[in-house]
Amino acid sequence: MISVKDVTKRFDNITAVDKLSFQVQKGEIFGIVGPDGAGKSTLLRMLSGIMEPDAGEIKINDKVFKENRYKIKENLAYMPQRFGLYEDLTVEENIIFFGRLFGVSRREIKKRIPALYEFSRLEPFKDRLAGKLSGGMKQKLGLACSLIHSPDLILLDEPTNGVDPVSRREFWKILYNLLSDGVTIVVSTAYLDEAERCNRVSMMSEGRFIRSGTPLEIKSSIGGLMLEIITANVWRAEEVLHMKGKFKNIIREGNGIKIFTHSEAKDMKIIKELLDKEKIKVLSVKKQFPTLENCFMEIVAGND
Repeated sequence: MISVKDVTKRFDNITAVDKLSFQVQKGEIFGIVGPDGAGKSTLLRMLSGIMEPDAGEIKINDKVFKENRYKIKENLAYMPQRFGLYEDLTVEENIIFFGRLFGVSRREIKKRIPALYEFSRLEPFKDRLAGKLSGGMKQKLGLACSLIHSPDLILLDEPTNGVDPVSRREFWKILYNLLSDGVTIVVSTAYLDEAERCNRVSMMSEGRFIRSGTPLEIKSSIGGLMLEIITANVWRAEEVLHMKGKFKNIIREGNGIKIFTHSEAKDMKIIKELLDKEKIKVLSVKKQFPTLENCFMEIVAGND
């Protein structure tokens, strides 16, 4: 569905996207994860045709975007972080308005609205002003407006940013339903737990993909374990281990710290020796399999 080759985008002396190449298959959810400033939004704007790359080539359905811009946009939907809903229009008026913008006839819009209401559960609120909706409901309405022209490809830029956990879960249920209809979805997110739900994921940092694959493939490629160490003085323990310099990725949670390790016995010996020297008592040690978030932090720390 998408083929990107050596795409670069610069803003003055800042390179937002740096010689990026990747492909997205039809009928999959492809996740792009990374911190703010990684280049996710810039990449999606180029995939949507809003912004042109300074170098490289983007193909959608084997068509070069630059040469087939308007044809490609007919079957593409892009939902930015802040979708431009008209807050003084009702839910249904917004859907009709965006449908007409996409060139869909009023008769066809009326036929499609029930299906949009079914997945979004917005029908009870169809006469409510968009400005009176909650954050989660606004995101659902934004998605409904994006889908009114039945696109084959949906680009979502951090669609659940700032949305409550229940609404986030409901939003992802909607995406899975769309996937079953054969739609291809590219979604950027800063939430690593959401990345776990994607078919494939690319971890983005400083305009580049630093690791790609299924969530399981990425975790397997990193290997290792997380050691959760409960101590009598977690603040001092974290400070001591940071000073050693060996452990770059240290996470403090409650009265414990988590450390990524590839050599459990060796690293545990070092940790205990350092803490014993400072008279910091280790109360317990637990082993955990790393999450995708743990892996991302370890990869970024390793690239520093």
